[in-house]
Amino acid sequence: MTYQIVYWGFVRRETRTVNNEWYADLGARWYAADDTPIALLRAESRHRNPWIASAIGETPRDVLDLGCGAGFLSNYLATQGHHVTGIDTTTENLIVAKLHDETRLVAYQKGDACELPFPDASFDVVCAMDLLEHVEEPHRLIAEASRVLRPGGTFFFHTFNRNWLSNLIVIKGVSQFVRNTPEDLHVLRLFITPQELTAMLNARGLDVVELLGSRPRFRWPLWRMLLTGRVGDDFAFTFTPSTKLGYTGIAKKIDQGVRGRRYHAPPESETRSASSSLAS
Repeated sequence: MTYQIVYWGFVRRETRTVNNEWYADLGARWYAADDTPIALLRAESRHRNPWIASAIGETPRDVLDLGCGAGFLSNYLATQGHHVTGIDTTTENLIVAKLHDETRLVAYQKGDACELPFPDASFDVVCAMDLLEHVEEPHRLIAEASRVLRPGGTFFFHTFNRNWLSNLIVIKGVSQFVRNTPEDLHVLRLFITPQELTAMLNARGLDVVELLGSRPRFRWPLWRMLLTGRVGDDFAFTFTPSTKLGYTGIAKKIDQGVRGRRYHAPPESETRSASSSLAS
């Protein structure tokens, strides 16, 4: 109990800011480096992108990728036939994204996800993958995402839960075991619990219909990373019932205020069996 009081007191007092500037200096390393945390983001994208595409379906959709970075998701969805717009605050990231756009069809532009330059109801799908934990006011981003979504549209998201375990693994673990991890790549106070995020989404007419945890697969590439600090192309993630670390979800924009069955995130006190949370 004493540890928990001290821990949460620290979280409330934390004033560090996340190091978003680091991404602008990656250049070609976005797609090539194995000695940097960006390789973990590539591995996450390889895992999530097909799942997102499957959830969207084969019918071409108008998709907005918020905080698109170097285009891991935008470029993939474009190859699946969707009409994709990628927005990011960093010009250098957009240059790399365009270089890797095989379709040459993605509309990349510089902009702020909290102040989108698009009319209401412009998109069928909006994605915010690994972005919510990088902004100071995620409720503003969610409000804008809902605004530009058409009724019945889909919002995809991935972020990190805020607790002692995510601090230990996502922040301290990555810093300790992955080479060239910059200071403040992530900041614990900006992590969001599933309960908090569900409330923010519901407040903007977005109902969560699916929520999945994610974690690395417990296989040789993970142990190799722990030994060498390098993240190989065979490093892989998997979905899991536990949302204690990262979690991915789908929310639907309610059509004209008619609400369906709403997802309720489980309480933080709920525990899951080790066999469920560690299943491959």
